[in-house]
Amino acid sequence: MDKTIGIFGGGQLGRMMAQAALPLNIQCTFFEASTDCPSATLGQVISSKAENGLQDFIDSADVFSLEFENTPLADVDVLVKNKDLHPPRQALAIAQHRLSEKALFDTLDIPVAPYKAVTALEGLQAAVAELGLPIVLKTSRGGYDGKGQFVLRSADQIEQAWAELGPAGELIAESFVTFSREVSIIAVRGQNGDVKTWPLAENHHHNGILSHSIVPAPNSADLQPVAQDYITRLLNHLNYVGVLTLELFVTDKGLYANEMAPRVHNSGHWSIEGAVCSQFENHIRAVAGLPLGSTEVIRPSVLVNIIGQHPKSADVLALEGAHLHLYNKSEREGRKIGHITLMPTDSTQLTTLCRQLAKILPNPLALSEDMTI
Repeated sequence: MDKTIGIFGGGQLGRMMAQAALPLNIQCTFFEASTDCPSATLGQVISSKAENGLQDFIDSADVFSLEFENTPLADVDVLVKNKDLHPPRQALAIAQHRLSEKALFDTLDIPVAPYKAVTALEGLQAAVAELGLPIVLKTSRGGYDGKGQFVLRSADQIEQAWAELGPAGELIAESFVTFSREVSIIAVRGQNGDVKTWPLAENHHHNGILSHSIVPAPNSADLQPVAQDYITRLLNHLNYVGVLTLELFVTDKGLYANEMAPRVHNSGHWSIEGAVCSQFENHIRAVAGLPLGSTEVIRPSVLVNIIGQHPKSADVLALEGAHLHLYNKSEREGRKIGHITLMPTDSTQLTTLCRQLAKILPNPLALSEDMTI
């Protein structure tokens, strides 16, 4: 093997990074609590529970990356004394702290909803008085797939919201953004400063979990250059290497940033088949110091998450233009265990595929028959 990349985490994102690395003659190792993880069949898994696990992991690879932004900074601090980590520690630290993230967006003139830091019940009351209702109260640290949040619509809910989230410590109260849709832009920056972006994805959620993404986002020609400018500011400011994702709200005042994810992203899984170079391959290329590949779209795509229960593989693969990815994960309610990428030739075929897929999935999601590409 030419190079070994160590990845903090061994879930489906690490798995798909490793799958993209193999054709490049790059091996991956994984630092994960469970050695029976989705990535276990693709490289050495070093237990994060082992006494010398972190040092063994550091010794296992030449350069390092991660699949989840909540990677412990204490582990990162030990690693970066002797080895390179992409993305940089600074990006990770900011992404782990929502107030720091908002401050970075402010510094780079990336619009966000009005917000206030909250550390006490009285502070929450003051935030409601200043920002008005509704507001979204979030923990400043942690939270994923809709967790760690409380939508406060009435002053009568203030004490309930504080009781639920107050023990987490520092909170952030954000004005509720009236938006028409949610989109994300994914970009990659190489070690030489080269930046490439994929088209905006339009994202649809169900119970706080991504249900499906449409790429390119319909009617996004005017939004693409704005989003591209915002994410490029972030990449260059952070001297970033690897894939970065910026989640955005589309409002009548333009794009508002929601949050960034310093990693490959669920809304970019379509790129495995739908782009010349996927987010996973380009991330591996960047981390390894290789030239970046083209992010050009081969065909408009729809990414559909498989949540909770597996469909019958034969039924999915019988759909024209459908690609199935299973993550080597057991079934559990609310758990992402795979995804399907649809590559229809036109909106008519997309409608047909959505109808067929809704019948196949054990837990059919809100797949609209009115989707267009």
